[in-house]
Amino acid sequence: MGGGEIAFHGALCAGDEVVRDSRIERIAEKTGSTGPLIFVSVRHDYSVGGAVVLSERQDLVYREDPVAGTPPPAYPDAPDLGPPAAMLPLLADPVRLFRFSALTFNGHRIHYDADYARDVEGYAGPVVHGPLQAVAMMVLAGRVLGRVPERFSYRGLSPLTLGQEALVEAYGGAEGLEMRVRRVGGPVTMTGKAV
Repeated sequence: MGGGEIAFHGALCAGDEVVRDSRIERIAEKTGSTGPLIFVSVRHDYSVGGAVVLSERQDLVYREDPVAGTPPPAYPDAPDLGPPAAMLPLLADPVRLFRFSALTFNGHRIHYDADYARDVEGYAGPVVHGPLQAVAMMVLAGRVLGRVPERFSYRGLSPLTLGQEALVEAYGGAEGLEMRVRRVGGPVTMTGKAV
């Protein structure tokens, strides 16, 4: 996943009958550090009683399989932004990745098959889901803001693989937050904004 945005227009409650309307909003071709990319933006609107209570845009990224032996792109180390307003470790282990894949109906082997992730896709190991990192940022934003963010957007910048230590950080205050996930001693893997 490349990124996305979530807007809360109301609350979902236990027992609600929720209807999801999904549609493709845009398809675009671009070239990135790994070659040709296809970006697909999908809009999901969740309604209760005919009223939309949550809108989500997912920006999905598709790329060709890398050529075996090709070195991964280099990503710059995370810039020093000073002390964050709040921080928490991102906990990712094989069981969490497997369960998140099951919860989100994501059967891609990149998230649970270490040999496939390494030998076919060219990563150091299983890749931590972008949406799992986004959820971690949104949870931290909710703690700092003292409420569910009205709007939350996120964008993936570099891969995070199993076994790499990572921190979720929030900068700013009650008026809005800049969020990021960064590998300890490495690059930012995902950024976000919460208001």
